[in-house]
Amino acid sequence: MSAQERIMLPSFVKNARNLTLLRVIRYTMSRLVVLFLTVVAGIFLTILIANMGGYVDNIMKADIRDRITAQFMNDPSARSMSTADRKALLADRIALEEKREGLDTPFMVRAGHFLWDALGLNLGRAINMVSDGGSRQVKLILLERLPATLLLMGTSEIGLFVVSVLIALALSRRYGSFWDKLIIAFSPTSAAPGWFYGIFLILIFAALVPVLPFGGMVDSPPPSNQILFVLSVLKHLILPAASLVISGFFLSIYTWRTFFLIYSSEDYVDMAKAKGLPARAIERRYILRPTLPNIVTSFALTLISVWAGATITETVFLWPGLGRTLYTAIGQYDTPVIVGDTIVFAYLLAITVFVLDFVYALIDPRVRVGG
Repeated sequence: MSAQERIMLPSFVKNARNLTLLRVIRYTMSRLVVLFLTVVAGIFLTILIANMGGYVDNIMKADIRDRITAQFMNDPSARSMSTADRKALLADRIALEEKREGLDTPFMVRAGHFLWDALGLNLGRAINMVSDGGSRQVKLILLERLPATLLLMGTSEIGLFVVSVLIALALSRRYGSFWDKLIIAFSPTSAAPGWFYGIFLILIFAALVPVLPFGGMVDSPPPSNQILFVLSVLKHLILPAASLVISGFFLSIYTWRTFFLIYSSEDYVDMAKAKGLPARAIERRYILRPTLPNIVTSFALTLISVWAGATITETVFLWPGLGRTLYTAIGQYDTPVIVGDTIVFAYLLAITVFVLDFVYALIDPRVRVGG
């Protein structure tokens, strides 16, 4: 290397680093903008759908009119008024209540305000639902139901993910074996959702052989002893968690097993076998490492699904989680609760997608951020 090249080398390296930093910053900003706009569009559509394009406003106005009219007719002082005065006073009270509820503002204007508040995680107050403490704050309602969903979904979904990956990796070493064929044969059973298996589990283990409870999260009344309380929760957890695991068990193993088999047939794996490398080393370096981005992606999305809960399964088992809360909110047209649950999920999903782009660059040298 000449003296001139040695002098130019540091400046070249510095320029390359600056260009890389500029590329990462540009990519980060554009990615954040795109994800934010996606969240905004998704939440606004959720508001429109939850309000059925404004039809829920008509339902609320009708409910206010019926409620105020009933109160007014039972008021003794109103009976002495003339018909015209009663109608005028009744109309004023109805208009005042509609104004208090914000229904005097056009729907699209209120939807815009609702969107702005939701993006700032100002979730507001529920229309009909209340927390166990009697609060209508959406944030408190969701936080109150969150532990139950984390317990159920965390136990079933994360456990299912880890077990299915390990079993699939073992089956990929025994292609065509009895157990491999058994998993393939039972994989169509995952077409049925978790609540479908839940109903059968209730019939078997709660009705025919009454060893487990029908539903709920704890015995009624709850045990005063802490150990007995934990045992009661675990007893109630068995059936809903089992229904979710059974629903996805065979298909999850079959999917990962097929995925590992594809990478096991690559030329570089055959080359490693020809060199005489140990099977464990080949599996770790040449099969698991290339599939690591897919495993990380699937695991991250599994963590996000923990927040969403299992709507129908939680309802079938009377499990007091976020899934059952969302089901109840939809039935009661409680838009703030629906939007509140959705906005948190949307933010979690957007953050996960954003972080995964950088995680890929760390675990896979073939990936460049913004490249």
